[in-house]
Amino acid sequence: MAWKIPLADIDFDKQEEEAALRVIRSRWLSMGEEIQAFEREFAQFTGAKHALALSSATAALHLSCVAAGFTPEDEVIVPSLTFVATANAVRYTGATPIFADVTSSDDLTLSPEALERSLSPKTRGVIVMHYGGYACDMSAILEIARRKNIIVIEDSAHTVGSYLHGKHLGTHGAMGCFSFFSNKNMTTGEGGMVVTDDDALAEKLKALRSHGMTNLSWERHLGRAWSYDVTELGFNYRMDEIRAAIGRVQLGKVTGFNARRAALTEKYREYLSELAPQIQMPFAQPRGESCHHILPILLPQGADRRAFMEALKAQGIQTSIHYPPIHQFQNYMAHAEFLHGALSVTEDVCAREVTLPLYPAMQEEDVRAVAQAAQSALR
Repeated sequence: MAWKIPLADIDFDKQEEEAALRVIRSRWLSMGEEIQAFEREFAQFTGAKHALALSSATAALHLSCVAAGFTPEDEVIVPSLTFVATANAVRYTGATPIFADVTSSDDLTLSPEALERSLSPKTRGVIVMHYGGYACDMSAILEIARRKNIIVIEDSAHTVGSYLHGKHLGTHGAMGCFSFFSNKNMTTGEGGMVVTDDDALAEKLKALRSHGMTNLSWERHLGRAWSYDVTELGFNYRMDEIRAAIGRVQLGKVTGFNARRAALTEKYREYLSELAPQIQMPFAQPRGESCHHILPILLPQGADRRAFMEALKAQGIQTSIHYPPIHQFQNYMAHAEFLHGALSVTEDVCAREVTLPLYPAMQEEDVRAVAQAAQSALR
């Protein structure tokens, strides 16, 4: 369908084209100079000591869970209000994901109180998810983790350019996992990054990324090695050079992209407050500085969400849902052991959430058109 106002859009120009061509002309496509430069630049951007480029954020989450040492005897607390990869990554290790509630209809991030209630003698870690680029209450979560001696992994798929207490999200816990999927604030099409300040974790993640090998083809190409050992049961989660080159260009643009997203988000607050005040925009008073990855709203109680979304579709406006709660998916409902208590806030907001269009190329008149369409749909 040709949308008048799509949910998201990418911003590519000659710079991305030239970056991709540079790699093609170099005739080296995997794990070379572009990857190394992208990792250095991303580490500098986030303030992390180490950054490792990967094939996806799912790969980053999986490797983080493996590096953390999760086993089938362990439980790892996660929100249900997140993309399914957050919980899947725990299950890949054999560990049990335990779903905890979010804070409120204004704060759609993991509740520290719910985290505390979900703890058990088997709890080994927690994966927080900074929903939409908005920070979790990391001070409270890190204090709980310190007291209980559990590891904190940050699902930072939404957070390139988000900060809390002067630190980039993804650098507060032991490891942070980023996404460069095509709808993200900066994109390589597919791709991800894991960051850490821990030297030992970085070495383990580096080995796990590529079959557990001690050196790769690039070192052998440069004549620095002639063979290799395998020290870990690793995976093939490498990023390629073309994506890394595009990622470097996008990283240079993302601060400007985020500033535009912030301005558009404020316009949404203005127009929705004027035209559809019965709609709630979460994160009215966010912690820190958000990169404004998505624009979530909550419809009034009793509103027909499907009819609302169809009404906007009829006007050429694309919407989505972020997210159906994981614990209600068919593949998860049979696992009663994943629940330690009610998820009443999660279930309430997930039934009413709609994601509206947000991308840097949007204009103010587009935001007003979406708000007017929302006003009309609720009538």
